[in-house]
Amino acid sequence: MRIFGTAALVAGLSIASFGVGSALAQPKYGPGTSATEIKVGQTIAYSGPASAYGQLGKVEEAYFKWLNAKGGINGRKITFITLDDGYSPPKAVENVRRLVESDQVALVFNVLGTPLNMAIRPYMNQKKVPQLFIAAGATAFNDPAKFPWTMGWQPNLQAETAFYAKHLLAKAPNAKVAVLYQNDDFGKDMLHGLQLALGDKAKTMIVDTQNFQPTDPTIDSQLIALKASGADTLFLFTYAKQAAQAISKMDDLAWKPTTYLHLGAASVGATFKPAGLEKSKGILTAGFMKDVTDPQWKDDPDVNAWVAWMKENMPGAELSDILNAAGYAYAQTLEQVLRQAGDNLTRENIMAQAANLKNFRVGLLLPESRINTSPTDYRVITYMKLQRFNGTSWDYVD
Repeated sequence: MRIFGTAALVAGLSIASFGVGSALAQPKYGPGTSATEIKVGQTIAYSGPASAYGQLGKVEEAYFKWLNAKGGINGRKITFITLDDGYSPPKAVENVRRLVESDQVALVFNVLGTPLNMAIRPYMNQKKVPQLFIAAGATAFNDPAKFPWTMGWQPNLQAETAFYAKHLLAKAPNAKVAVLYQNDDFGKDMLHGLQLALGDKAKTMIVDTQNFQPTDPTIDSQLIALKASGADTLFLFTYAKQAAQAISKMDDLAWKPTTYLHLGAASVGATFKPAGLEKSKGILTAGFMKDVTDPQWKDDPDVNAWVAWMKENMPGAELSDILNAAGYAYAQTLEQVLRQAGDNLTRENIMAQAANLKNFRVGLLLPESRINTSPTDYRVITYMKLQRFNGTSWDYVD
């Protein structure tokens, strides 16, 4: 543990009731908040098959510590309690129960993974605790009518797969498609999204699908089967560990299909370096953040500010690891919500503010990106550009 010192939000969560856009004259507090403190909870994988993504929690921890040193948010310090769940849904449920019932956090922030967020979502909504800016893109997480206390952040999975399918249909309408997907809510959502986006052509274009469990030691046999299918196009609906294994195995098999990679695994540090930078050349993904190592951003003030922040607050961390930039951007988004909440720090108002972000700009997102949320649309990041890895950084693709 680390600790530093809809529809209209459904009946009873009317935005007007909570004074969006203006702080109330008299401070209002809920669990986990006071005149001096805001408690933020998190459960994330510091161990287990998705441990690479624990870097998100480390960056966020450093960000809140840095923010506290500057005076906090509206004069209040963030107490950040981040727990290891090993990418286990039962452990995530246990952790959030502790965070809510024992630690009395105001909200739970940036939980990693579709199956884990699915597991905790009923509890969070029953207890009316904000489940904010989760590190998972399942389409189901934009459902404010049924689950008004749960909000994603990254582009949703079916929007991402539709984005790839549109490109594929334009460039190679007769492609033979193979799919490797994680056998859980995350992977199945992506596969279903691809099938929907390809429409009537899905049955003829998709020649094979193979799945794996997150705890499987390798995916070698699946890659051998996918190559044998005769596919010339591969979709990797995986996280970083299996993506790196797949890229390495494709090289072993001398198989070089056009490859689309889930944006959550498109990390130079967590995926391409373990797989081999040369082996990773040509991988396509949906970009929505600036590649901070790309020369095109060398004079960008937001990127330069982030690099300076990293050197000061996370010396030795890999700048090419997109998870470092993502964790910073997640934390900035939460900071904005809490600043908007002003002195009304009830859970209801925190959630209402999250559903009322207007033209908010996060500097590490692509320049065209703006965050706009509403009580009926919880999508945070909606702007994407297709990009291809060149062995060092990313090139944009028409």
